[in-house]
Amino acid sequence: MSHARTHCGYRTGGLWRAAGVSFGLLVVGSGLALFAMLEFDERCTQGLTKGPGTFLRARNQAFPPATVCEFDQGEVVSFGGRVVPGALLWAALAVMVGCLFVALLAECLDPRPGSRLVVPMSREQKVVRTGTAFFVTGSVFLLFYALAAWRLFTGPSSACAAGGGWSAHPPRTLEYSFLPPQASCEYGSGLVLPMNPDWMASLATELAVPAALAGVGFVLAWRRRRAERDAAGSGAGHL
Repeated sequence: MSHARTHCGYRTGGLWRAAGVSFGLLVVGSGLALFAMLEFDERCTQGLTKGPGTFLRARNQAFPPATVCEFDQGEVVSFGGRVVPGALLWAALAVMVGCLFVALLAECLDPRPGSRLVVPMSREQKVVRTGTAFFVTGSVFLLFYALAAWRLFTGPSSACAAGGGWSAHPPRTLEYSFLPPQASCEYGSGLVLPMNPDWMASLATELAVPAALAGVGFVLAWRRRRAERDAAGSGAGHL
């Protein structure tokens, strides 16, 4: 009679699908919001976009992506900063983050059979599933981080001038950091601007969290499989 334990894993398919749909909605909504930001500040400056009172300044907010034109009696925002689109983007982000976190956390656990939330799963299947999650989340993090930080790796002290083809008066790098990947750039006119938009620097850092959690799940699954194989080998050696 076999006393081998039946291994299981949580049913996370629905969570992954919900996270995928939310991510798609987030990409589409953010794309529309970013498109609506194009030249929105210039229209405010030129008086093409009217606001309450005298125009003061324009600024960009990280999320939802939007340009905010400040007037002395109020504000006017682009598409992403309005109530309905902004609420939908925040809801999509909350659903995606919540489902992704719960799904990755579930992959770290080793549940016992007997619940409708679990399904039989071998140690090898668990390693493959957690390894796939780690590969996907890790690849997304590395690709996005490389996109945001490549100028820092060419030389942090001259990151602001990297890739710009400046023939004279290149921007100076006042300060920089690798996490988040950001630098303050001073141009010849005296204007100081960030190397990356705030939302890009923040997202490049935040993407490390699901990658790290997926990595923990993969390491735990691999160690459990190795421990089981070692125990099986030891038991066979005593026969």
